[in-house]
Amino acid sequence: MTMKGTQLSLAASAVLCLLLAGCSVGPNYHRPTVTPPPPAYKELTPPPNPPGGNWKSAQPEDTALKGNWWTIYNDPQLNDLEDKIAISNQTLKAATEQYLSARESVKYYRSNYYPTLSAGLTGARSRLSYNRPVYFPSAPSQYNDFVLQGQASWEPDLWGSVRRTVESASASAQATAADLANVELSVRAELAVDYFEMRGLDTQQQLLNDTVVAYEHYLKLTQIRFKGGVATESDVALAQTQLESTRTQAIDIAVARAQYEHAIATLIGVSASTFSLPEMPLGNSVPAIPAGLPSELLERRPDVSAAERRVDAANAQIGVAIAAYYPSIVLSGGGGFEAKRPGIWLQGPSELWSLGGQATELLFDAGRRHAVTQQARDNYGVTVANYRQSVLTAFQEVEDNLAALRILNQESTTQDAAVAAAERSLMISTGRYKQGLVNYLEVLTAQTAQLTNQRTQASISTRQFVASVQLIEALGGGWNTSQLPKP
Repeated sequence: MTMKGTQLSLAASAVLCLLLAGCSVGPNYHRPTVTPPPPAYKELTPPPNPPGGNWKSAQPEDTALKGNWWTIYNDPQLNDLEDKIAISNQTLKAATEQYLSARESVKYYRSNYYPTLSAGLTGARSRLSYNRPVYFPSAPSQYNDFVLQGQASWEPDLWGSVRRTVESASASAQATAADLANVELSVRAELAVDYFEMRGLDTQQQLLNDTVVAYEHYLKLTQIRFKGGVATESDVALAQTQLESTRTQAIDIAVARAQYEHAIATLIGVSASTFSLPEMPLGNSVPAIPAGLPSELLERRPDVSAAERRVDAANAQIGVAIAAYYPSIVLSGGGGFEAKRPGIWLQGPSELWSLGGQATELLFDAGRRHAVTQQARDNYGVTVANYRQSVLTAFQEVEDNLAALRILNQESTTQDAAVAAAERSLMISTGRYKQGLVNYLEVLTAQTAQLTNQRTQASISTRQFVASVQLIEALGGGWNTSQLPKP
């Protein structure tokens, strides 16, 4: 090969490489910086637990949260309900379909890497006018025309517009996958919260039912004492009032319980009219939740990950806007056969073909491309701010629920003491009443104090369970960014 031929070959190879590889204009993506996470959660360094406390700070070596995080409560009924979420919850199904749609959009934009090919077959019988301006008596006025032809068109991605578009679509699809994980986490957490709220009401229901039985005995006692002349009619009326008031409270619990039961039915995708759960008071103590390290939180929260992926998508859109400043080049070609009879289609004289290319550069658009590019940069700034805010919110929610559990643990300990004191007070007042030393008003006061403190105790226990679920949700529920798909 001559030197000139070698140079032409190298030049052709260089042009081909440029067409195939091109370059990507616009900024490459780098994850935005956020406020450095602290070495440890502030609320994980509380004062020592009071005696009998059931909350402990989770250490890094504790077992990490798993995907089926609700199993740490060791509640078979809750496990059964959570298993139905993935099967029947319509909100989760909608989020799943949204992710599948985003995934298909990536395939759509990837197709722009490749040429488009088409083929067609036509056949026609035509008759030309004898009065046409260029009529020749020897020229045929009727003829057949059969064409078998294929075409190809390709716009090389010289400036990376397609690559940036695919990059944006891929990041958006990952953001939608993180949204799906966040929806699932939220729905499952909502189910667990509603479940524990309902069981907390069952605890109060059982307490009120037991109290009603106790107050019935107190009413009988006052009636016997009244008949014996050692109690007043006022004592009987007070005992009757206390009993009926407590019965009313026991009935009223059913309203809120029914609403939680209906909410659970909706979450698992069944009709509230056909769904019911048996009453079952809260039993097990709140489990310790492994919080892990603050530096891990950004990888564990699906909503934070979704916000970060949208930053990547917005960054790629800047490159798409910048690519519009460069020329667009389209290569096209076609070939086939045309003949007056199908029998001679494939003969050499019937062959036809064409090759061509087109380069277009927009010279003036009155600032349109500049506005689009600046808009893409502004949208990027919006997503960066949203991402940083989601990080701050994530740390706030973790600290909020760590604080709630720590404070509720202390409150539970003191409330246990208050309940014990109220029970002792009622026992003393009942004994004094039986001895005729006080009237029934003192017993009623002690009864009211005992019931109020017992209901407060049940409420605190419920709030502990709810706060533990909300802490798990704030920590990401065992999810991490390694579960993001690679579209």
